[in-house]
Amino acid sequence: MRRLIILLTLVLGGGAATSPSSAQPLVADLSSHLIAITTGFSGTDVLLYGATDGMGDIVVVVRGPETLTTVRRKVRVGGIWINRDRMTFAGVPSFYRIAATRPLTEITSPSVRGRHQLGVDQLRLNPDQPASDVELTAFREGLVRNKEQARLFLAKVGDVTMLRTDQARLFRTRIDLPANVPTGTYTAEVFFLRNGQVVAAQATPMVVSKIGFGAELYDFAHRYSAIYGIIAIVIAVLAGWGASVAFRRS
Repeated sequence: MRRLIILLTLVLGGGAATSPSSAQPLVADLSSHLIAITTGFSGTDVLLYGATDGMGDIVVVVRGPETLTTVRRKVRVGGIWINRDRMTFAGVPSFYRIAATRPLTEITSPSVRGRHQLGVDQLRLNPDQPASDVELTAFREGLVRNKEQARLFLAKVGDVTMLRTDQARLFRTRIDLPANVPTGTYTAEVFFLRNGQVVAAQATPMVVSKIGFGAELYDFAHRYSAIYGIIAIVIAVLAGWGASVAFRRS
């Protein structure tokens, strides 16, 4: 509530000391800019909130770090399913969520949605090889389907709740982060639209990072992969030997 009051003050121009022309049409923030993944992390949600200087629609897009993603298509050969065809896409967000005050088709046009990548169907995914429209569509749908099954993409548009006051409108939405959320720097983009056009936008960073013993182990495994592999083998051998001794005694 305290942050909301500050945001509302900024939107209204900060009182008599600020002229109306300097008032910001949109201000937004997150309840947390750092998501700490510990050993017992099972997912969380983040509150995004803000205020506008009047009537309009709000669209919120949260994107994870972009990655190269390969999609493989299985075919049946001699009664066995094998991976035969593949396509790699560049610029794939590792995480994607979108929320809005109304259905996107009622807020703005396809050209505006495409320009700002508003919606899973509007993501610009670049294939590593030329392909026909049919092939490209099939692999793109497969990529989105895999991401949705992992809960990293959500095609459904979430809700942005708005509260109207005499001089401004407050808004809020919750961003669900699953237990398998990738680490890295995320961007929470807020778009303020009137009559189908974007009149203001704001991007706020959010960091998802491993901390504690799990983070140290993860870092060690990536920095010293050979040593980590040897230690893992030794532990496995000792565990197997200990189990065999225990069973012999019993």
